[in-house]
Amino acid sequence: MKTRRTTLLLLGIALLAAGCRTARSRNDAEGPHYIDIRTRAQLHAWFRHAPDRPIVVSGHRGGMMAGYPENCIESFEKTLSMMPSFFEIDPRLTRDSVIVLMHDATIDRTTTGTGRVSDYTYEELQAFFLKDREGNVTPYKIPTLEACIAWSRGRTILNLDIKDVPPETMSAFVNRLAPPNVMYTVHDAAQARIYLDRDPEAMFSCWCKEMKEYRRYERAGIPWSQMLAYVGTMMVPAQQELYDRLHANGVMCMISVAPTHDRRADDENRIAGYRLEIPTGCDVIETDYPALFRTLNLNR
Repeated sequence: MKTRRTTLLLLGIALLAAGCRTARSRNDAEGPHYIDIRTRAQLHAWFRHAPDRPIVVSGHRGGMMAGYPENCIESFEKTLSMMPSFFEIDPRLTRDSVIVLMHDATIDRTTTGTGRVSDYTYEELQAFFLKDREGNVTPYKIPTLEACIAWSRGRTILNLDIKDVPPETMSAFVNRLAPPNVMYTVHDAAQARIYLDRDPEAMFSCWCKEMKEYRRYERAGIPWSQMLAYVGTMMVPAQQELYDRLHANGVMCMISVAPTHDRRADDENRIAGYRLEIPTGCDVIETDYPALFRTLNLNR
């Protein structure tokens, strides 16, 4: 068993090196910084825990910065021009059953329009422009999930934090496109089982903050090799057994600073907060501002 686990770990590291295809012309700081995942096996291997691997950064809601809104393809591309990242995004259904990217149930906060996403057809939504985090209007429009997946191939990994799309609809959609670089956020083992039954090779970002949740995933038969674990907003000593169990099974532990350090007053204070989390043992940090991590040493 130990030999097999070591072999899988080495395979994962090799696939990681092969998968992070970064186009650079003059120096290492130049992008684009692409993660080129071509098969589900590569996707599973990319997320295998390795103790010496630098921390991975995930763009929450796709990441954002001045002039670049959340859940926007142009924002993803801007981030990748500066650093590698994968992106958590938010699929919702329009009135005519088109899956678009939008975190909120309404478009009020992030666009020039008002009202519920589900009250508009996709064509009607194209009358509005996206706003950045400060409320500035941008030239960008609400994208469809299908367009986002098409753009992402060979560039990055997409983590679907599904809002109001029924599981059977989402599974049928993903299975039709068969993208190798897409994963699901699930909030419990039962939800993971629903998707796994429809797609045995599915990759998951699983909410797993306590040992009781860990045991539920174990009982449900969710493969550890197809799991990234979201363990909360920070690594806490009281849950060390959980982290050790996850790591022993090759599962990376992800924290999110979106509700904590991302809400600090300015970039300087946000970065100071990020530095507090880097040495705590987390493997992935999810953030609204992935580009702010490009100047940090993510080695542990």
